[in-house]
Amino acid sequence: MHANRAFPARVEARGARVTEPTSVRVSVIVPVFEPGAGFDDLIASLDRQTLDARRFEVLLCDDGSGQETRDRLARVAQTRPNVRVLTLPHTGWPGAPRNAGIDAARGEYVFFSDQDDRFFDGALQHLCDYADRYSSDVVIGKVVGVGRRIPQMFRRDIPRAELGKDPLLELLTPHKLFRTSFLREHGIRFPDGKVRLEDHLFVMQAYFAATTISILASERCYAWLKNPGSASSSRIGPETYFPHLEAVLDIVEEHTSPGPLRDTLLRHWYRGKILKRLGGRRMLRYPDDYRARFLDVVVPLSRRRFGPGVQRGLTFPLRVRSALLLGDHRDELVRLAGFEAALTCSAEVTAARWMRRGKLVLTVRVGAFTAGDEPVVFEERRIPARSTAAARSAARTLVWRPPAELGLDVVPEETFDATRDLQDDHVELFLRDRRGPARRIPGRGATRLDAATLTIDPLHTFGRRSTSRGGPLRVRVQHAGWSREVPLRADQAVVDAVGRSPVLAGRRCTLVRSSDGTLALEREWPAGRARDAVARGVRRAGRLVRRIRRRGAGGRMAA
Repeated sequence: MHANRAFPARVEARGARVTEPTSVRVSVIVPVFEPGAGFDDLIASLDRQTLDARRFEVLLCDDGSGQETRDRLARVAQTRPNVRVLTLPHTGWPGAPRNAGIDAARGEYVFFSDQDDRFFDGALQHLCDYADRYSSDVVIGKVVGVGRRIPQMFRRDIPRAELGKDPLLELLTPHKLFRTSFLREHGIRFPDGKVRLEDHLFVMQAYFAATTISILASERCYAWLKNPGSASSSRIGPETYFPHLEAVLDIVEEHTSPGPLRDTLLRHWYRGKILKRLGGRRMLRYPDDYRARFLDVVVPLSRRRFGPGVQRGLTFPLRVRSALLLGDHRDELVRLAGFEAALTCSAEVTAARWMRRGKLVLTVRVGAFTAGDEPVVFEERRIPARSTAAARSAARTLVWRPPAELGLDVVPEETFDATRDLQDDHVELFLRDRRGPARRIPGRGATRLDAATLTIDPLHTFGRRSTSRGGPLRVRVQHAGWSREVPLRADQAVVDAVGRSPVLAGRRCTLVRSSDGTLALEREWPAGRARDAVARGVRRAGRLVRRIRRRGAGGRMAA
């Protein structure tokens, strides 16, 4: 079917006025199989789209559901002219239904959704407008995790993103906007049948074929809900999973030459699909027989596919883990996992103050990383240099001193060089919103963990459309490549001294301390008429600011 085929003209009841045919901008493709209650939320979110319903269609690709589901889908389509149901044979995997959606799509673009996720109200409008503006083949709209953590890739808009430079690999799910003609022209399809990492296979083909890939971070587009029954949440079978991983690696090697770009891309899967499965509590939870099966597969695979260039770009903890893996030192891997599982630290607010414009500045002291009662120690050490430049910098090298009981002397001493990673030590602040997912609060973090400075802007944290009442504050501390998330604590005297925030555009908030010393940021809402008056005042102030800026841009006001 043609990508821009229009809906038929429609005759309205009064006056028999004929509505002109309208082209379909986007087709939302939803694989469906025996959906639960979350499906109603998905449909409701599509009903609320700001894009005219005649400008988008919804393809419900039913993967052989029973009669009850077929009747349910028919009722949805019966009352919505822009909804079509495709009844398909059962496959048990989303690839074939998505391919059927690509074949049937009338839209200029397609967007792949899951049956229990949902869209933010302006999502389709924002995505299509952004793709039009930059002639994008792929647009990655901001994804919000509900019950799951989303990588920090949505910090800024990137109209023309580049593989290897921008964070395109951080989210390889198909929840993206694709130009329909682009997919058809290049024959980009999902694999049929039960194929692990089918999303990665599809998206990487699209990335390599695309002329323009864009990241839209400034507008929330898609809410991705955690589904406990999904395949990705179950333990993998190493013998069947890793051949599919190698198929993804084959695509990368087919489209790149040996060198830094290929190493950067390959490192993503080595880190995420192998090394992270061998660390901390995750590794310790494996039964002995499963751990042995896993290592039997990944040791030869890692030696074969991930060379020295891939190793060099790893963080210090993963370099240690990788050295043990490549050397097939299995007992040492388990002992290292136990050490990492015991790592912890503390974060305490030592001072807090409200600044002008209503910002809250926190001075945070992060305690030393410890494993049990033993501190993590880095010492200055001279490592035998392989070059003159290395010899000059040897005196500044900081090396981890692992406890002797770990038995890590089986790997080269230079593996423990943590100098580069210690320079990237930082603290991030998060609000664990009681009404939604955790949100990173933009702030300034110092590299000295004993005196990190974090700033909270209530106008940003509790935006104009926010319904949040606040929640607990937590920090994610990165030290030498290890990362720990811990609650933020303070003495009562610190909280009493800071008091409540000034009233600023109706957003007043208070730092609250629980009985266990943990902190929360609570938003106070103006009530009734007061809240309406504040909202009107904010709108009037916004209009005034815009007029002043326009006048200034026209040269009628001095800077």
